Amino acid sequence: MTSRLVAISFDAHEPERLARFWAGLLDLEKADDSYDGVALMSGNDAGYRLGFRPTRVRKAAQNRLHFDLTSSSLEDQQETVARALDLGARHADVGQGPDEAHVVLADPEGNEFCVIEPGNNFLAGCGFIGALACDGSQAVGCFWSRALGWPLVWDQDEETAVQSPDGGTKITWGGPPLMPDPGKDLHLDLAPDDDQQAEVERLLSLGAKRLGDAPGEPGTVLLADPDGNTFRVLTRR
Repeated sequence: MTSRLVAISFDAHEPERLARFWAGLLDLEKADDSYDGVALMSGNDAGYRLGFRPTRVRKAAQNRLHFDLTSSSLEDQQETVARALDLGARHADVGQGPDEAHVVLADPEGNEFCVIEPGNNFLAGCGFIGALACDGSQAVGCFWSRALGWPLVWDQDEETAVQSPDGGTKITWGGPPLMPDPGKDLHLDLAPDDDQQAEVERLLSLGAKRLGDAPGEPGTVLLADPDGNTFRVLTRR
């Protein structure tokens, strides 16, 4: 038994507005169902959606999770940056040096993301959303590999990465130290292939911690991974 990654969801003060930004930047269409918020079809081989769920929590620090967007050329990278800025993004300083080839931006609600330079072999063939880059330990990378049934495609010097057998976006963890909880962040939303309760028990046996039922989301269970990052287990869908 495994869980399917059905969405990578943003905590959003204005879900519709934030969804419009990412739809415009990534050229994505809105999903037909409400997804308990707003959802975009990612068009990615990994098979997830982008979700936008309402929250009142304020962002207190740099996100632990962010997207790395790929580029086919320097001109393509520049065009992506220009499009993002036109849609309401801004440049962000996360400690990168002046000679870094990638560009760090933040969306209209402050969620950081990177536009990666062309020629990045690690993200080759992963699609426009090349990676969901996470701050986290080697242990949490191994946890998510077992939770999703996605093989480890990188495990070296406490850095790990997993990728769906179907390809698409990689999920990466950069190793210690762990950044503080930013409060408002991105989260993984899972759906079980079969019985939800049995899947919750399996995830707990792998090292997750149960946080309780999700407020205002009947049937959804909140868990935390071994690094304390909250994720949702939805009812089967």
